[in-house]
Amino acid sequence: MVMVHGAFCGGWAFEHFCGAYEAAGWTVLTPDLPGRGVGRSAAGLSVSDYATSIVKVCESLSEAPVLLGHSMGGLICQLAARRAQARALVLLAPSAPWGIHGSTMEEAATAFGVQLADPFWMGSVAPDRGLMRSHGLDRVPRARQAAILDRLCPESGRAIREVLNWWLDPFMSTSVGAGVLPMPSLVIAGERDVVHPVYTVRQTAERIGATYAVMPGMSHWLIGEDGWETVAGATLDWLATQPLPVSA
Repeated sequence: MVMVHGAFCGGWAFEHFCGAYEAAGWTVLTPDLPGRGVGRSAAGLSVSDYATSIVKVCESLSEAPVLLGHSMGGLICQLAARRAQARALVLLAPSAPWGIHGSTMEEAATAFGVQLADPFWMGSVAPDRGLMRSHGLDRVPRARQAAILDRLCPESGRAIREVLNWWLDPFMSTSVGAGVLPMPSLVIAGERDVVHPVYTVRQTAERIGATYAVMPGMSHWLIGEDGWETVAGATLDWLATQPLPVSA
């Protein structure tokens, strides 16, 4: 199992979630996307660069893995899936691929705000702690919020804009290609998520041909907010029903 984190985060974001998988017998990798760590910068990196980094992780393994992604990491998993020959995808509150419009005014306002933020393209964007508290981490207990916020890092402005304003990207960096994805896929939305609302996430599921589920009462941080154990259990139960092909 390769777990792919979202924007402004690192592999640490799965510190709770991956334990449930390890307890169920899975070997779990939680790689950092490029640009994380002391002395490094994500400035100028594309989501295509992120997807390539995950493909390389997969190619280093003895068998094709299951990819699990959260938020932007869910989109990166979609972009990497065919090249990595993933056995299955589990996408939690995933960012939408190229061609899917947001379904709420909140999404439109966020995309517009990001487009106006400096630096425009090749720099990095600092995490907005207030926005994270009120949106992404709104159901995370206050003490745990602080621990998460202290570990956030600047994100590639280019990657953020490719994700949120795909119609302005001439390279179609977030396109997942023609047709549905060929591997079993599960997409889960949080009922109260305003970052990637249920209707937008459902469009993503339909686009890639995935099973779709909604977690009642939950928000965006499905990998660590109260109730994350239920999410982990649902994903493990779904994987147990799938006839996953084994790599040669």
